[in-house]
This record gives sequence, structure tokens and C-alpha cells, in this order.
Amino acid sequence: MALAAILAAGAAPADDKPAPKNDDARPKKLLLLGQSPDGHPKTTHEYVAGLKILSALLAHTKGLEVVEVNADEPWREGPEQLRTADGAVVFLAEGAKWASAEPRRLDAFAQLAQRGGGLVVLHWGMGTCEAKNVDPFVRLFGACHGGPDRKYQVLETDLKPAEHPIATGIKPFRAKDEFYYRLKLPQPADAANVKPVLQAEIDGNPETVCWAYERDGGGRSFGFSGLHFHDNWKIESYRRLVAQGVLWSLKLPLPEGGLDVTIDEKLLILKDGDQP
Repeated sequence: MALAAILAAGAAPADDKPAPKNDDARPKKLLLLGQSPDGHPKTTHEYVAGLKILSALLAHTKGLEVVEVNADEPWREGPEQLRTADGAVVFLAEGAKWASAEPRRLDAFAQLAQRGGGLVVLHWGMGTCEAKNVDPFVRLFGACHGGPDRKYQVLETDLKPAEHPIATGIKPFRAKDEFYYRLKLPQPADAANVKPVLQAEIDGNPETVCWAYERDGGGRSFGFSGLHFHDNWKIESYRRLVAQGVLWSLKLPLPEGGLDVTIDEKLLILKDGDQP
């Protein structure tokens, strides 16, 4: 089903349980969706270990409940989990393909977007080898690393934050990563709502590798194409960028001067058993 039709018509609920109500007294529920290793070398695409770090960064946020979820296929409980959530972070393999792989899953993401939920995607979570998965994904998340013409490079380069609330407290810095760039965007009318948050210098050009998307209807999406290497969580600017992107997507307040992303260094060390 085309995503526009999904958003217009909605989808049949999985059961009779109501979707979450807008209640300021209720903590917002955020799902961190990760998966088992996808065949990349160890220390790269460490989805579960990375989300454990993100969970720790958000653990003391007032008004937020964080739930770590193993979204390995077939993830049959996924649509119901999404239906009771206020936001989701997608950090897993070929996420644009994964989101469209099961109609009820795509419906659940569409309903989450329709009710103003926050949508966040990291690295290969925005990916798809097949172009057919691009359009449904960009309508939800604002950008996609998709199709046979997708661009990416592993390089050490300069990164410059843009003027955006998500970039609060982040100064220009340098990092080595596998960056996706020249991402696929929504149709021109919606593409204007996609704003750069961080740009990397690639082949002499400033390329957007992190964005914020204010969707029609008031919902927000955030994405960052870095984090191929697990060690990059050790970079303070990376931790602040991702954590603040999540808070912004959920319309939770950002501290003046930037979020404190001090973390126990032991959590940054990859250990056997971090993956399910």
C-alpha cells in the first residue's frame, strides 16, 4: 500500500488496545530498535551495544521511558510495540528495506508518524539496496541512503554543525567514519522541511550527513548517517548529537548549552555478550 494512502486511511489495529493518549503526566515511551550482527566486521554495525550507550545517555531524562528492543526478524510483536510508543530509534541492517518488509510494520510506523511521534534513524538503519524501498522511508524519516546509486565513503574529515537546536553545544570537530551522503529526500514540496544539522567535507564539498525533518502534521524525524564504527561513541560531539536528536524528535526540552553526555567509560568499551 502506498504510504500516502496509509497515512490518509490508517491501518486496522492489531487488537482492541488503545493507542497512547496525549497525557503530559505520562512519560513518553521510546523504543530503541536494534538487531543481531549483520555480517560486518566486529566493532562496526554494533547495533545493540550502541543502543545500550544511547539508553544510558537518556536514562535520566525526565518524562521519558526508554525500552531496548531486539527487532530481529520476524519481529512479530513489532506492530503492537510501535502502536503503544511515542517514538522509535532505528539502528539495524538495511532499515528502509526492513521497514517495508512487512505491511503491518510499515502501517505501524505510519500511524506513529500520523500521531506526531518521533522517528530517528542511524547509519545502515536508513539503508536499502533496492530503490523501491526509498519512497515509503523518506516520507517517514526525511532521508534515505538507498538505491544502486547511493553514495558513501570511509574517510577522516571535518564536520561542521548547522544552526539548529539539535546542534546546541556542538562545535566543529573531526572524525573518521563511513558517511552516507547525497541522500534521497522526499518530493520537493516536503524536502523543504528537511534541514541539515551536520555537514561533512567530502571531495571538497559540504555534504549533509545529519538532518532534521519536520513532517506535515507536526511530527519530527532525525537521522545521522555516521556511527559505522562503534568507537565513535567515544566522541562527545557524537553522543550529544544523537541524544539531542532523539530529544528534539520527541519535543522534549534541550538544556541550554547542550545535554550533559558524560558517561561511565566502561559502557563505551565493546564486550563479548553485547550482542544478543
